[in-house]
Amino acid sequence: MSRASWDDYFMNIAREVATRATCDRKHVGAVIVRDRSILATGYNGSIGGLPHCDEEGHMMEDGHCVRTIHAEANAIIQAARNGVRIDAAGIYVTASPCFGCFKMIANAGLRRIVFGEFYRDQRIFELSQKLGIELVHCPVQA
Repeated sequence: MSRASWDDYFMNIAREVATRATCDRKHVGAVIVRDRSILATGYNGSIGGLPHCDEEGHMMEDGHCVRTIHAEANAIIQAARNGVRIDAAGIYVTASPCFGCFKMIANAGLRRIVFGEFYRDQRIFELSQKLGIELVHCPVQA
């Protein structure tokens, strides 16, 4: 058996983190990494202390469930709550970031986004080039 590449290794961890997600519409996991060390993780779920989608159902607006906080946001929040500097780090996420999460990632100073599946928003491709953020597709290995 061959060793997994670093991208595959961290993406596999992000996929495992996604198993904690509480919105059954989409399970997403995120792992923030710098220098091959995990700094923070996050998955999509409700505000802490409030019921989850799998307990009370979805809170739908314009075709999206707004009960949950996205995995990328939760990873950035976890780092902030724990006083972990994430500037110049990368993020591995099982689905490409929505536009709101992309903007948050950019302003948090993350320089690399590795994603599993493409999800919805083409704007991230153009803006990542303009901002100098490396965007890498890392699909599931067969």
